[in-house]
Amino acid sequence: MDDYDHLDLDAVTFAPVEHITQRLALLTLEEAHDLLGLLQAVVQEGGTMSPEADRLAREIAACIPSEN
Repeated sequence: MDDYDHLDLDAVTFAPVEHITQRLALLTLEEAHDLLGLLQAVVQEGGTMSPEADRLAREIAACIPSEN
């Protein structure tokens, strides 16, 4: 098993992501719907990531057409 205990994620610099629509442009419509479904499952499970998953799910749902 890998030992990642030495990593300090607060010290890692991540590339900034400006807008969710720019990220969505990298996904196919089917992938965006899959991601939306995954985020909705996280929301239903509850837990610490639920509020962030809910926020992202709402933003994605507003940017993509419905499956129906």
